[in-house]
Formats: sequence, C-alpha cells, structure tokens
Amino acid sequence: MAEIKKITLANGKVRYRFVIDIGTDENGRRKQLTVTKDTATEAKNERARLQHERSTGQLIMPSKVTVSELLNLYLASKAEDLEETSIVGYRNSLVHVHTYLGHVRLQELTEDDVESMVAWLLVSARRRGGKPGTGLRTITAGGVLGRLRAALNYAIRRRLVARNVAEHITIPRKARKVEKRESPRAAPWNVVEVKEFILGVRDDRLFGPLLLSLMGLRPAEVSGLRWDDVDFEAGTLSIANTRTLIGNARVVEKDTKSEAGERTLPLPDPVRLALLNFKVLQAAEAATAGEAYTSGAYVFVDPLGMPMNGRLLREHAYALMAELKLRKVRLYDARHSCLTFLAVNGVPDTILAAWAGHTNANFTKRVYVHPTAADMRSAVVHLNALLGVGSDTSDPPV
Repeated sequence: MAEIKKITLANGKVRYRFVIDIGTDENGRRKQLTVTKDTATEAKNERARLQHERSTGQLIMPSKVTVSELLNLYLASKAEDLEETSIVGYRNSLVHVHTYLGHVRLQELTEDDVESMVAWLLVSARRRGGKPGTGLRTITAGGVLGRLRAALNYAIRRRLVARNVAEHITIPRKARKVEKRESPRAAPWNVVEVKEFILGVRDDRLFGPLLLSLMGLRPAEVSGLRWDDVDFEAGTLSIANTRTLIGNARVVEKDTKSEAGERTLPLPDPVRLALLNFKVLQAAEAATAGEAYTSGAYVFVDPLGMPMNGRLLREHAYALMAELKLRKVRLYDARHSCLTFLAVNGVPDTILAAWAGHTNANFTKRVYVHPTAADMRSAVVHLNALLGVGSDTSDPPV
C-alpha cells in the first residue's frame, strides 16, 4: 500500500504526500503518480479513491492536454471514417470551440465553461460572412455544441477524462423562442408557389434539373446525376453519385452522403418527360458546338457540356424567382416542400424517409415536414363530424 509521508516544505508548511503505482507505459515500465495534500485525511481519501479507480479500471491519468489538442485528436480519428466534405464540416463546427475554450486544460474543463461558451456563441461569436458580435443562430450553436460533445465522448474512450461535461448542456429554450420570433426562417414554398414556379420555368433550359430539386433531390445529388443513372424505359433514376462544392470553390465528387442516400426512385411523369427533352437538347447543343463540346456523362451541364455545380443551380433558381416575382426561398427548401407534400398526402413514414435518403423516419418528419394551415384543412372535416354531432353545422341564416 502506498505509504503517506509527512513532509515539511521550505517555507515551514506541512504537507502529506504519497506515491502510487498507476500501471505501465507502452514499454512495460512502471508508471507512478505523486500526490500531495494539505491534510492527512485528504491524502488518505485521495489514496483510497485512486486505488479504487485503479482496481476497477476507471483511473484517469493526469494530463496537460488542452481542449484544442483534443479537438485535433478527434478530427484525426475521423479521417478514415468520413468523406472530405464531412471533415470540413466538422472542422468548421469546431472553430468557435478552439477560439473560446481551446486554451483550457481538458481535465479542468467544467460545465460552467461549456455553458459560458454557449452564451458567447449566441451573443458574441461571429457568423461566417457576418460582422463580429452578431452571434450564431441557435441551430448553428447547437451544431457546435453537439460536435464538442462528441469530441468529449472520444476523450472518455481515450481515458483522458472521466465524464462528459457537455453531456447535459443544451441551447436555452428561451433563445430559440426569441430567435423564432425576431428572426424567423422563411417557410418553404407551399403547393401554390411550387406550381407557379413550375409554370414559370417550363421553357427554361434547366427545367429538368430544377424539377429534380422539386422532387426532393439534394443539389449535390442533382449535380452528380449521370445519364447512365436514368432509366427512361423503367421510369427510374438511381442516386449513387454526388458532386459537392467545398468552400464555394472546389468540387468534390463522391458517393452519397450515407448508405440510405444511395437509392432508386421512380420518376414522376413530368420529370421523366423534362429529362428526355433535356437529353435531346444536349444532343443538339453538342452537334452545334462540335469539337468545343465536352462529351460527359452528367445530366446537369452547361451548353458546352461542362458539368455544373450546386452553386450555379442555386443562383439560376434565385434569378428565376426574382424574374417571376416569387418569394425567394433556399433551393434546398424545395426538398422540404416535396417531403411536406408527400407527408400530408398520406405517404407512409418509411417511404417518406426512403425517398429522402434517410435512415430515420422520425428525423425526416421532424426536420423536413412543415404542414401549413392549408395542409391541415383535412382535419377540419373530421372535427366537423366530431364537434357538430347533434347540431346543424350549416351556415346560419343572414
């Protein structure tokens, strides 16, 4: 048993010290920990705690690793599991953690530190492209907090800390309510707006790719779609390839975002016809351009056959919205409009999630389905039957 020794410091103060074995290093050499306490009781209690944790395999070695160093280790551990685009997203999410908590020793990090960071994120952190001190949106701050929580779970697995101090920290509900009231996000298009857009762009060169967005494909999926993925005879398209823009400058081609994202969808007749017409148009453009045409496999290309990316598709869609005097929404929200329409028209949850390329139907409904007052009119029919029992529900006489 580690002996507790009474020592006297140079300044005359008395301390109590013990040395305890805490295991071996990678070369099999014995490792020891020296502990000094103010009182004999504190030393006994600490010795008992360390001995218990050592015997149960819960002993955490003292470490000077900082939060920033942990985040770098965490990202390195993900390098083999994640696509480059995902790693970039992870790194961007952790920038603010590096800034606010990076200097803190990991084993000294507290819940108060994390709560303080969350408050800073919401009030003073700088948004990408924004002014200093504007604060992040709550959904962005939540992403930062979630990534820190995952990094701390990694630290537990590496036995750098015993617990995750961010585990129970959340974005304050009050902040979410204030943001929803003061800075509401634009709602996705309703059915009427979607139809107005379709009617307004039916003669546009990119009508086919725009319809792919309106049927729920991600911009990266539209950009990565190849003609070989479209089976006109069977009336299907297979989503297995994406082209993602990183930093608004470099295109990365890769497989789908997840295994569930790799899927085959039936083609709605209007989309099938639009894609057939677009293929014919591309053949005519190739004949006109001659050797200047880039013969490629992609559906979404410019008049010279060069593959286009999601940013170009978004910019084109926004220009059309302005021309048609339609309410500007994110092109990605066309995916929300599609999934909401399918959900309120009775498409089963499992089919809805599969169409979206998700593994979790609850996630699909929670994030992508936004019923409007018009969508909920069908409920009134049932309420009329319930609330009007035994009474005349017709309009009163004038």
